Amino acid sequence: MQSQRMKYELNIEKQTLTLDGTTYSPGEIQRFLKDKPVYAGLHAFLSQWFDGDDCIRVHTSGSTGKPKELVVRKEQMMQSARLTCEFLNLSKGDSALICMSMEYIAGKMMAVRALVAGLDIHFIPTCGHPLEKVKYPFRFLSMVPLQVFNSLQVSRERELLKQSDILIIGGGAVDPQLEEELKGFPGEIYCTYGMTETLSHIALRRLNGSQASASYHPFSSVKLSLSPEGTLVIDAPLVNDERLVTNDIAEIHADGSFDILGRKDNIINSGGVKIQIEKVEELLKPLIQTPFAITSRSHPKFGEVVVLLVVPHVDTEKLVDDMQKVLSPYQLPKKIFLVDAIPQTGSGKISRVEVKRMAAELPLEDTL
Repeated sequence: MQSQRMKYELNIEKQTLTLDGTTYSPGEIQRFLKDKPVYAGLHAFLSQWFDGDDCIRVHTSGSTGKPKELVVRKEQMMQSARLTCEFLNLSKGDSALICMSMEYIAGKMMAVRALVAGLDIHFIPTCGHPLEKVKYPFRFLSMVPLQVFNSLQVSRERELLKQSDILIIGGGAVDPQLEEELKGFPGEIYCTYGMTETLSHIALRRLNGSQASASYHPFSSVKLSLSPEGTLVIDAPLVNDERLVTNDIAEIHADGSFDILGRKDNIINSGGVKIQIEKVEELLKPLIQTPFAITSRSHPKFGEVVVLLVVPHVDTEKLVDDMQKVLSPYQLPKKIFLVDAIPQTGSGKISRVEVKRMAAELPLEDTL
């Protein structure tokens, strides 16, 4: 429930931005940020936000294909910000860290939340260790899983993360081991579900505390259903005028919460058996400590077979033995490719298109 002290500013002409304790008008903040390279991403976004247009252009991450440009209404971005701030009880003066790329919706929405709720932001260009030079904990942070993982490896950064009140993790799946490490933290920690088309998240899953859940819980204004193919259908009128049929295969529970089982376009059909890429990767995560990805290769007999791309420093013989213990015969990779790196999108997700292309171009012995 929204507390009495909360007031959200949904009129762009009346919005101000508080940066490191100082509140600026639109003109003042743009003059302050101009010609300061460290703030280039934030300055570019604010220039568009205050340009008098009702809409703004955003780009999808391109994890499953070529990034798309979308034109969205600023009003809907503000409604999305309001939903998040209300749910998390964020209000004017609360400290927040922006450390995600301003090229994508996650970074843009952190700035919009600051404008709508009057948050006091500290801005750091996207990097692997955003807490490296930070001196104090925050009321609210948003990070990708890699940033959280890196922060946990450094005792001072880990302590700052532990002392912060609210952390939301988006932009990729949260590894079970990472989730386990965060369970004992005293603040509120959530992973998010959403996409560019929903202007960031429309559902949250609590990772720690007495309210921890294995499922995502949508905002009250969001209605969910399943398509005939079993993919999630989202009706979120506050942030998108149209019904959105996703490629995410889902299961909806009686209480309205839901689980994401994988993406429809990440299914490998091997000899008539459908294999969900994400499920195989989840089973392999405890076995492989270096970056890896599951994809497919065409095969004359089976149509497609599972293959594994992995960055070296793995004992492949032992890995094959271990995989046989946790994977079914159809899930088991028929070929392991050692590669220098796993292709990623600009937002840090596995680029499924590039991974599949890479696997198709690698030499394959006739051992399938």
